[in-house]
Amino acid sequence: MRICFVLTTPFALNAFVAPVIRVLLARGDKVTVVVNAKAGPIAADMLGTIEIVDLHIARAISPLRDLLSLFALFRLFCDRRFDIVHSVTPKAGLLAMMAAWLAGIPLRIHTFTGQVWATRSGAMRWLLRSLDGLLAACASALLVDSVSQRDFLVEQKVVAPGRLNVLCNGSVAGVDTVRFAPQQHRRDEVRASLGVPVGALVLLYIGRMHAEKGVLELAEAFALLAPEHLELHLLLVGPDEGVLQPALALLGAYQDRAHAVGLTSEPQNYMAAADIFCLASHREGFGLSLIEAAATGLPCVASRIYGLTDAVVEGVTGLLVPVKDADALAAALRLLADQPLLRQKMGKNGRARAEKDFSQKAVVDAWLNFYQQQFLALDLAKEESSARTD
Repeated sequence: MRICFVLTTPFALNAFVAPVIRVLLARGDKVTVVVNAKAGPIAADMLGTIEIVDLHIARAISPLRDLLSLFALFRLFCDRRFDIVHSVTPKAGLLAMMAAWLAGIPLRIHTFTGQVWATRSGAMRWLLRSLDGLLAACASALLVDSVSQRDFLVEQKVVAPGRLNVLCNGSVAGVDTVRFAPQQHRRDEVRASLGVPVGALVLLYIGRMHAEKGVLELAEAFALLAPEHLELHLLLVGPDEGVLQPALALLGAYQDRAHAVGLTSEPQNYMAAADIFCLASHREGFGLSLIEAAATGLPCVASRIYGLTDAVVEGVTGLLVPVKDADALAAALRLLADQPLLRQKMGKNGRARAEKDFSQKAVVDAWLNFYQQQFLALDLAKEESSARTD
């Protein structure tokens, strides 16, 4: 099988697609990845084992660049005639599905990982929502990484009921519960490297430093808690997209208890060093980092929005709070900070759920079975078409 994945960033390749690529390569399949290779590091074991086509697909709307990217993808698909073109991330999905449809690629699959327009309003919301509809119309099959996101897309009339498929219990490729697991030695090493006391209570965020990820609300919540919890430290891990300095400014006198780390290829180490994980995102497709944190034994606090409600079982593996509400976020964090036994119980529950419902092997197996089903459906359609012609 010859398959081409199209993504905007190496981060999406490493986090979402690499697990299935490894299995495809082991089976002897040929894999091409179209990605902006200069936007970040690519997992070392991917280099030299897959074909990488470097293409800058702009994340923001850029008519001229988008048209050039569309044409480049169309030429690639016409020349290579892949068996499957599979896109992940919104802009890559729109351009790849249009180009693959125009090139006559029979299996065109896109995975929805969240909607940019979910937090927009007015004309921009209508435009971006319409582009998702166009994407869906060009695809031959669609995956979505959470049940609640599937329901949202159907409710918003972007995709017809029955076209969206969720693998297992959700997520793109599941979680590696061996990699993400409690590790005391990593906890001690990371804390020592950051100058965080052994007995500190560490609140962790991992992801893009962007306003829509709720980083500013998290900083506000930390500033509310810091005076009453002198042992509380904040660990921010991920690339800055313009909000790190505003977030640090919100901490005021408590900046000395905040530790900012850039992009990392080893998030599991920082999770091992933490006590509570927080994702106060304004929009999210699933929130894989929450399941990774749960697998590491961390209780989670997250926004009560579609996607994140699939990743956190309220009162069991963590707590959910209203979106954009720093006071409610602080209250939830305070509850966990004050009750170590509750943290321990939720962390244990989260680990068990990650192993049971989000095993990477189970999700990757379901992904490959989905491909097989699409091939069978395609063959059946060809047979029916041939029978009608005869």
